[in-house]
Amino acid sequence: MPVLNEGASIRPALEALRGRGYEVIVADGGSSDATAELAAGLCERVLSAPRGRGAQMNAGAAAAHGDVLVFLHADTRLPADAGAAIAAAVKTHLWGRFDVEIDGRHRLLKLVACAMNVRSRLTGIATGDQAIFVRREAFTGFPEIALMEDIAFSRDMKRRGPPACLRSRVVTSGRRWESRGVLRTIFLMWRLRLAYFLGASPDKLARLYYR
Repeated sequence: MPVLNEGASIRPALEALRGRGYEVIVADGGSSDATAELAAGLCERVLSAPRGRGAQMNAGAAAAHGDVLVFLHADTRLPADAGAAIAAAVKTHLWGRFDVEIDGRHRLLKLVACAMNVRSRLTGIATGDQAIFVRREAFTGFPEIALMEDIAFSRDMKRRGPPACLRSRVVTSGRRWESRGVLRTIFLMWRLRLAYFLGASPDKLARLYYR
């Protein structure tokens, strides 16, 4: 779980994973709040890693002991059947992701989630919100870039095999869409993805995303 200043959400995120038989590793990218302290005792290990989701997830993967790696955002919750669903999926696939549901009040969020799931199924591209998982033996690392590490990882993995597209749904927070404006965020994400596919620098895209 890559985290950065997730003090408000890290405890419920980790408590949702307790008792489920997972080895939970939190990779902190230099939080200035109490994220790391709050996570301690609620997971197997808290790591300090260079800031950036790619670098943080790579650090967590290097410390993990399991045969399957699952990359979970702090504001995303796995379904109850996640363990069994992943175990079945990796028997026939090197990697995969879940469908997603977005938790929020805005009516458009259901449409956004549906579009994400359909797009992912058609393109074989997964996003971090969809809890990407991969067999350890097939994992060669996320690119350590400022943005779009999940897209770049998916493109690389697609060359080796299609993803398992699980219909079980993870639930992710709609806070990003609602705080920025749902329509504004939709247009921004499409703009960034198009620019990335056309060769724009991830550093430039990150400046647009985080401004």
